[in-house]
Amino acid sequence: MSSEPWGRVDEAGTVYVRTADGEQVVGSWQAGSPEEALAYFERKYDGLVVEIGLLERRVKTTDLSAKDATAAIDHIRHQVDEHHVVGDLEALKKRLDKLAGDVEARREQRKAAKAVQADEARRAKEDLVAEAEQLAASEQWRAAGERLRALVDTWKGLPRLDRKTDDELWHRFSHARSAFSKRRKAHFAALDAQREEARQTKEKLVAEAEALSGSTDWGPTAARYRELMADWKAAGRAQREAEEDLWNRFRGAQDIFFQGRSEVFAERDAEQRENLTRKEELVVEAEKLLPISDLKAARAAFRSVNERWEAVGHVPRDARARIEGRIHAVERAIQEAEEAEWRRTNPEARARAQGLTGQLQDAVDKLRTQIDAARAAGNNAKADKLSKELEGRQALLDQALKGLQEFGG
Repeated sequence: MSSEPWGRVDEAGTVYVRTADGEQVVGSWQAGSPEEALAYFERKYDGLVVEIGLLERRVKTTDLSAKDATAAIDHIRHQVDEHHVVGDLEALKKRLDKLAGDVEARREQRKAAKAVQADEARRAKEDLVAEAEQLAASEQWRAAGERLRALVDTWKGLPRLDRKTDDELWHRFSHARSAFSKRRKAHFAALDAQREEARQTKEKLVAEAEALSGSTDWGPTAARYRELMADWKAAGRAQREAEEDLWNRFRGAQDIFFQGRSEVFAERDAEQRENLTRKEELVVEAEKLLPISDLKAARAAFRSVNERWEAVGHVPRDARARIEGRIHAVERAIQEAEEAEWRRTNPEARARAQGLTGQLQDAVDKLRTQIDAARAAGNNAKADKLSKELEGRQALLDQALKGLQEFGG
């Protein structure tokens, strides 16, 4: 019979381990000496020691979940309780008990931390909802729309709360966004309606202007043209394409009339030459507004120039196109600046431009990945074919990015 402090082997080859409750049978050993039997089961004990040590380090140094840690502890404890090793089993049980206590303490810490995190997330989402509800009443369409999109991104980055609270806050948040969107759509719909109304009004003004273009009743007709011009300005702007066409027809009708009057009143050439001098001065004043840095100020200044311009009267026929062209160039620059301002403040057009740019960027990135894969596989023919396709997509992307810059980003 062979014996060690923590176990022994009897003459029949039965191996025992000594515990606080007395000796427990470990197993039977017939393949060698009793010393080898004890050494074998002691090595198994050492294996449990190593396993417990590894689990202790994992609990201490990693984010091992309490559930997984408890399962691992129970697994090792079962092996200890089965008495299939020789060694100080009570020491192992104490280590496992302490480790279980550590895991439970860590579970409570995580539970408390999670509660704090949930409270912080709830307050953060309540703040987002409050801001969204304030923005819902804003008329700063572009800035408010961009801020609401940023709030959505922030919301997505926050942890979820309990379902009831999260759903209630999201409902308020979504309702605020919907309310803003409806108001913005209504605003731009009203703006479109105003432009359509302006178009219809200007169609009537053009029709009357064209009907008057052959009149020889110089004084009253000229006065009526001035009234029509005042009505034109008061009507507001129509859609861009319609505005340009209607303006050309309106000015064309006036030109026909005033050209006829000029031919009849040739003696007024001197007056018209004087008018030309005054208009050249006004053109110079208007051209100083370019390039436009302050659209509002430029618009007001040009309005003043234009009012004085209209008050001057006609210039000699051979100078009209030149002088009108110069003043119209300034007017077009202001109109283009207004159109650019409109484009920059049009969230729907910006969203479409961003969406197209994103799709093209994804296509370019995908083609580049496919080209790299083809080259890596030695398929240069496929890679060359994909490269030609990439050139076309890249050109479209460059064009889309250039268009997106018109929106300021």
